[in-house]
Amino acid sequence: MDLRGTISPDRPLLVLAIAEEAAYLDAEFPVLLTGMGKINAAAAVAATLARSPLPSVLVNLGTAGALHPGWTGTHEIGSVLQHDLDTEFIRRLTGQTVGAPLDLGDGPTLATGDRFIADDEARAALSRRAHLVDMEGYAVASTAHALGVPVRVVKQVSDEAGDGAERSWQESVDGCARVLAGWVRDNL
Repeated sequence: MDLRGTISPDRPLLVLAIAEEAAYLDAEFPVLLTGMGKINAAAAVAATLARSPLPSVLVNLGTAGALHPGWTGTHEIGSVLQHDLDTEFIRRLTGQTVGAPLDLGDGPTLATGDRFIADDEARAALSRRAHLVDMEGYAVASTAHALGVPVRVVKQVSDEAGDGAERSWQESVDGCARVLAGWVRDNL
């Protein structure tokens, strides 16, 4: 976890997983780097918000894999779900809803899980439930919701989440970081 800048109630807090995704953000806004994965993201956001003033909005920026052919560009997420938590099974087993999808507004659905999707079979299975896939979005949004902080999730497509995605991500992360910094300049 790495916090750059000072959080204040009148400013957004930008939350990203790793420094490579934040490389071109200017110092105008505070930036929290959480580390990769749901646990790192949730723990970093919770710890940071527990000891700081709450920001006006938390904006989760980062890369995502496309689960459908032709998906490119920058997307503000409308709903987010956990693809590696069987919410329906837990509901049948316990009668409780745990980890239900979160509605964030209009936009595509993001599936979050602690697995980098880099094979065609996994992509095909996830494509029935979502448009994009990442490793932190649900955790960031869920933690922000739990603490009463408005949240926006913005993802730049970095790869096609199929065979070879790890190579595609490595080759595209720098360009994605530039695009995300431009989105921040234009939208915040």
